[in-house]
Amino acid sequence: MTRPTHRLAWAALVLALGAGAASAQDLRLAPAAPQPHPAFYMYEKFAGFLAEESGGTMTGTILGPEVVALPQVKDAVATDLVNVANALPLYFAADFPRTGVAGDLALLGRSPHAMAMAMTDFGVNCADCQAEFKAFNGVFLGAGSSDPYVLITTKPVRTAADLQGLRLRSGGAPFSRWAEHFGATPVNMPVGETFEAMSQGTIDGSIASIVDMLSFRLVDVAKHVTVMPLGTYHVTSNFTVGMSTWMGMSPESRAQFVAAANRGNPQLTDRWAFQLPEAARAAVAEKGIEVIEPDPAFVAASEAFAQADVAARVAADPLAAQFADLVTKWTAIVDEVGGDPEALAARAQTEIWSKVDFATYGQ
Repeated sequence: MTRPTHRLAWAALVLALGAGAASAQDLRLAPAAPQPHPAFYMYEKFAGFLAEESGGTMTGTILGPEVVALPQVKDAVATDLVNVANALPLYFAADFPRTGVAGDLALLGRSPHAMAMAMTDFGVNCADCQAEFKAFNGVFLGAGSSDPYVLITTKPVRTAADLQGLRLRSGGAPFSRWAEHFGATPVNMPVGETFEAMSQGTIDGSIASIVDMLSFRLVDVAKHVTVMPLGTYHVTSNFTVGMSTWMGMSPESRAQFVAAANRGNPQLTDRWAFQLPEAARAAVAEKGIEVIEPDPAFVAASEAFAQADVAARVAADPLAAQFADLVTKWTAIVDEVGGDPEALAARAQTEIWSKVDFATYGQ
């Protein structure tokens, strides 16, 4: 090869590589949580799915909470600081009053995957919810769920009478209503303040996921765990795509992106509701924290309250009735499919996303 020919070949190679690099879009991803959190785990999975589903034309770089934490998600999405972020509609309650209706039925939560899939189905097909996300400058692409909440306390709770006078951190209105019904006082505080409040005796415990034993080191202050299924936290928007990012995608790219997000959604639930609770229970056992199976009469009374609370919401709001119906639908599907995240994602693709027109969705 002569030197001029060599130079032409090298130039052609550089141009080809440059064209490949230009066609690949590296998206800024914000799980808004530290690495141990299940949301970070979900985003690690999603980054791999995104490259796979797009054939490498879309990739992702994960940014930590030092760049975008949960309170900054709204501004980060609106200003294009990030392209995709983990948004919690209940955290931005004023922006999502209709989406939040699903959270007011938290006491329905017994099957985490069913609650997550129902929330995804709900968010995609609820016109009011779609309008709220549009005003938020984001696009909703699915949800995940916690495990059913339990009581984590410094005092033993075996019967309903044991709740009288206790001060309990509450993760939302349904849990507050439950606490008040049984004579406890719900306390609204950020979850990150739970450890200090329990250690100082400001509160007697928390209505929370057992994962908080590890995530917020409650294992070092709690004395008892009462295994009372109290509902789930499932109103999430795992991959909230900034509107300008979404508008810049072709329908084909949107479909690829959604396929990756759809596979990522049940990964959050698998991590939050199954993997981490197992690790938390092991830590509880190692610390010698008492695990209490509550009195059957207490369990029956709790279930009766949950059913009555849900019935009241359903009767008052057609949107709540819609979500309750979706929980019934997806509970049956999860019972049929099982808990494998990929199998659940395949079913969600068929039941939900295959019916979406990506030329218009989210706009």
